[in-house]
Amino acid sequence: MKKKIELAADFLHKHAAIFRCPLCHEAMSAVESNLQCVNHHRFDLSKKGTLYFLKHAVKSGYDQAMLAPRGRMIESGQYGPVLDAIQKFIHITGVTIDVGCGEGSFLHELNTRGVEGTTIGFDISKDGVYLASNQPMTNEAFWCVADLTNLPFADGSADTILNIFSPSHYREFHRVLKTGGSLVKIIPEENYLRELRKAFYPNELEKQQYSNQLVLEKFKEEMTLVHNERISYTFEVPEKRCLDLLEMSPLEWGVSQEVKKQVEENPPASVSIDVRLLVGKK
Repeated sequence: MKKKIELAADFLHKHAAIFRCPLCHEAMSAVESNLQCVNHHRFDLSKKGTLYFLKHAVKSGYDQAMLAPRGRMIESGQYGPVLDAIQKFIHITGVTIDVGCGEGSFLHELNTRGVEGTTIGFDISKDGVYLASNQPMTNEAFWCVADLTNLPFADGSADTILNIFSPSHYREFHRVLKTGGSLVKIIPEENYLRELRKAFYPNELEKQQYSNQLVLEKFKEEMTLVHNERISYTFEVPEKRCLDLLEMSPLEWGVSQEVKKQVEENPPASVSIDVRLLVGKK
């Protein structure tokens, strides 16, 4: 059985044309276990089979302590109906790029639902990509550390861009998408994880509320909107995942240890999933 670095090298040799150098924006080619451009900028595969495209290390705040619980919650089915809806809008045999892939769980779950093309997940969090490299992917897949504002992908290289609970950079999205390609974006609605908001911030009404209106308007300005769907349901949290629920999002950042302890002693038994699925064409 081939090692991860060997499988990743095979991927690069087959799909080098998808990438471009983030330093000089020239085309890249695969040489042994690395990518190189004509200006001799070189990016070597890690032992885990991932590439690091950043000029310097970045602290994102999204570390293994948060991303591992998130992955277990996704695996438990928390976003099943959302992923079922997303799948309908993916070019299943094309190139799909997951922007802000975190630990890779969303992309993995989509692969198990029949996405058969080439999938690439990237995140600015090195911890996230490290965890993603452990995903048991079912088709050709690749993971890398990269910057949303300077994507290491060639012009017109992607059929689908996934943007699930992640920031957007529409100039780069337009550049990377093929003509007629799709941007599939998930944004929270007002009741998303409301049980956690109330538990963590019982006396702070402004932190219990959320509006996606500005994000929605920006999407409509930048893309040709072809689908707009609200997906709402209640997810019953498996007992063994109650603590994972508390740790899976930035909502707990800044919460006092006293409040955390109180919530841990009486965690929500269910949680509201309330999101909007937006699909836009280039």
